[in-house]
Amino acid sequence: MNTNKKTTTLVGLGILTAVVIILQALANGIHLGPFSITLVLAPIIIGAALYGILAGAWLGLVFGIVVLLTDAGVFLAVSVPGTILVCLAKGVLAGVAAGAVYRLVAKKNRLVAVILAALVAPVVNTGVFLIGCRLFFYDTVASWADGYESVVAFMFFGLVGANFIVETIVNLVLSSVIVQIMQITSSHRKAVRSRNS
Repeated sequence: MNTNKKTTTLVGLGILTAVVIILQALANGIHLGPFSITLVLAPIIIGAALYGILAGAWLGLVFGIVVLLTDAGVFLAVSVPGTILVCLAKGVLAGVAAGAVYRLVAKKNRLVAVILAALVAPVVNTGVFLIGCRLFFYDTVASWADGYESVVAFMFFGLVGANFIVETIVNLVLSSVIVQIMQITSSHRKAVRSRNS
């Protein structure tokens, strides 16, 4: 990787890291059900698409740390190690999955790659959260499930249902914006390369 590309990547990741922190801090005030909505998957997807899987993992890790520090109190009281593992794993894996899906599909169709990455990120984020709830917090979650047929029904419909739908819609709406950003960035890179040649 040449110096210009390294600098561009560092600056881009720095900006996206700041966006992840700010968006997650703002999202802590927006609740559907017991937890805040995740608004930061879009910058994680952008980072994963522009800079690769490791960038997606980094941005997901930052997201997980912010959630851990600002929005995990209920679960920290139940299991500190479980909360740390779930918060960090769901962010990192969402970033890795988005980057991997994007990389697999982008050579054939960039728009489809971004849409699939935008779908995969909330599925992985929510899926890891649900697995974590089952492994580490089941008794606590079960105590919240009054009025539901089962704990599983509560987990899917009461605990994460509305948040998952909103997160997925936000990601899909932002997909076209992500594609535009990528096209502008790609054009800028080509222009820089032609000037340096």
